[in-house]
Amino acid sequence: MSDADLAGRLDTILRGDCIAQLESLPKHSVDAIFADPPYNLQLGGGLTRPDQSEVDGVTNDWDQFDSFEAYDAFTRAWLLACRRVLKPNGSIWVIGSYHNIFRVGAIMQDLNFWLLNDVVWLKTNPMPNFRGKRFTNAHETLIWASRGKDAKYTFNYEALKAFNDDVQMRSDWTLPICTGHERLKGDDGKKAHPTQKPESLLYRVLLSSTEPGDVILDPFFGTGTTGAVAKKLGRHFIGIERDADYIKAAQTRIDAVEPVNDGALKVSKGKRAEPRIPFGRLLEAGLLKPGSVLTDKAGKYFAMVRADGSLISGAHTGSIHKVGALVQGLDACNGWTYWYFDKEGTREPIDALRQIVRDAA
Repeated sequence: MSDADLAGRLDTILRGDCIAQLESLPKHSVDAIFADPPYNLQLGGGLTRPDQSEVDGVTNDWDQFDSFEAYDAFTRAWLLACRRVLKPNGSIWVIGSYHNIFRVGAIMQDLNFWLLNDVVWLKTNPMPNFRGKRFTNAHETLIWASRGKDAKYTFNYEALKAFNDDVQMRSDWTLPICTGHERLKGDDGKKAHPTQKPESLLYRVLLSSTEPGDVILDPFFGTGTTGAVAKKLGRHFIGIERDADYIKAAQTRIDAVEPVNDGALKVSKGKRAEPRIPFGRLLEAGLLKPGSVLTDKAGKYFAMVRADGSLISGAHTGSIHKVGALVQGLDACNGWTYWYFDKEGTREPIDALRQIVRDAA
């Protein structure tokens, strides 16, 4: 399949078996995968509340497997197919419960996926344990993995920190289950899908590990939560689903999403994500000249800039980082934030000059 053929499949729902459809996609063609596979809940008989009303549980054929061996074989097959289409620096998320997530995680490791985190989704409003014989099951687990140990996967650390009021995002996410107006209903008033995930969960997944314009694959598309959130965040999606009713509900839902202005889609980036600028570029750009004198913020130490971009301060010579460390008697120093230049009688960090070069690139 050519790139043009793949482009024709972007932002579409492919109907059919997930493995067959995955095999029809080009190798290394998607940036990220979110998979919400059957959990193999192994529910035996109906479940009722204390008032004898029936609990609307997951009894669909797609969640039925004859044995753990059959489930493992299915899991291995779709993960292999996903691995083939995932880009070398892509990542995959798989969500599950205690019924299946440990088996899924072991198979992922067997297939050489590199586990990055397990994220616990803590449900603020979980379904009670009506029989009173176990703890209320109030969480699900997401496994986040790269395609391999050395993959340069996307992680928007600064964006998540800003999202979380300047506090590092933790691996326990407290979010409500899908209820109210977000829960899709069929013509009969019942749930359109028994395991519809909340958009808040997918919002955090995509914000953390993808970029605007990325292609997100969901091999168990259901009623389209991944597609709806991808469209909101300016990502492309490819959904795979075999149930015509789910596809209809998903398409209607996604069509109703209003695209967002491109400027609002940018995510915060730390300095480590910015292009590397050698100190010598400041000389080439004329922002500093050979012979310019730099000083620390307090004006205690001075250094002269040489034509090759090195500094000299007394007996010390070397890079902005080396000389900054030597004059302080330290092992290391970030010269960009340590050294200042004179700007009309005031001291400004040379890092401000570096930003000018970056902005002009």
